[in-house]
Amino acid sequence: MKKIDIFNHIWPEKFFDALIAHIGTMSDITKRSGDVPMMTDLDRRFQVMDEFGPDYCQVLSLASPPLEKLAGPEKALELSRIGTDAMAELCEQHPERFPAFIGTVPMNNPDAMVEESRRAIEEMGAAGMQIFTNVNGKPLDLPEFAPFFDYMAKADKPVWMHPARGANFTDYLTEDQSQYEIWWTFGWPYETSAAMARMVFSQFFDKFEGLRVITHHGGGMIPFFEGRVGPGWDQMGARTSDRDLAAVRKALKRPHLEYFKEFYADTATFGSRKAIEHAMEFFGEDRVVFASDAPFDPEGGPKYIRDTIRIIEEMDITDAQRRKIFQDNAAGLLGLKL
Repeated sequence: MKKIDIFNHIWPEKFFDALIAHIGTMSDITKRSGDVPMMTDLDRRFQVMDEFGPDYCQVLSLASPPLEKLAGPEKALELSRIGTDAMAELCEQHPERFPAFIGTVPMNNPDAMVEESRRAIEEMGAAGMQIFTNVNGKPLDLPEFAPFFDYMAKADKPVWMHPARGANFTDYLTEDQSQYEIWWTFGWPYETSAAMARMVFSQFFDKFEGLRVITHHGGGMIPFFEGRVGPGWDQMGARTSDRDLAAVRKALKRPHLEYFKEFYADTATFGSRKAIEHAMEFFGEDRVVFASDAPFDPEGGPKYIRDTIRIIEEMDITDAQRRKIFQDNAAGLLGLKL
């Protein structure tokens, strides 16, 4: 049985060189990524992958932060193209290890975001495109981003959605920064959940028929808060007087909870068995895909892969369900023939 790791991260050499030439000294989240050898050292990546046998393979994607946080529109486009071309080259050179890659959209470049997505998918062979949960603080449901989602739905390629939030997103209005990395530990699941909610209530799945969105880290908070998301939001508008929010919910063609189940979720939950079980229960066996989030673990790569494989192998599910999580669901999304 293949184990297709659908959401892990890399900085290919050509991309890393271009990134450093642009930003100079690494800091904050770029330093966190750059300090992990597996991110930039292909030999180290192969060493880690070999620990899990020949059936383990990776779908490559660039790591945080978003390109639009690092650069203006033109430079973000340039970095996107370099990253796409470098990952396509790695997939061509090592097809057994890297059966597919995903491009990253320069979302701050409205003139190029669709065209570059088209180039990455139709010319370079990308299996889909990665976006982040906000664009320099802008929500994804603004009209300026609609052409991208329209293209992805019509191209029938999935969108990988990665959380983006920094210490400048404070936990308390009286403070200038989030403390103790709360912005990451709790902020990223919240970011994912907020973006999912904006998509649902902005009618993404009605407007962009066939759109597929893969959420990182088990679907954020949504599976854990099914009661608040479902029956809780049935009361939308009861506590709001400045606009008729009940009309927003009623405008949906189906009950809002059904739309939340349209998302896909990965198993990159940092070794949490319950998080994966909740994702299975909420999204269903056909919408959960194996992912590790390597190499961002305390060991610099192998731990989250090892722990996630062990959890899935030990879960009280059928072999057919296990096969779906490890390979079949991913193969369907990626268009792979196993």
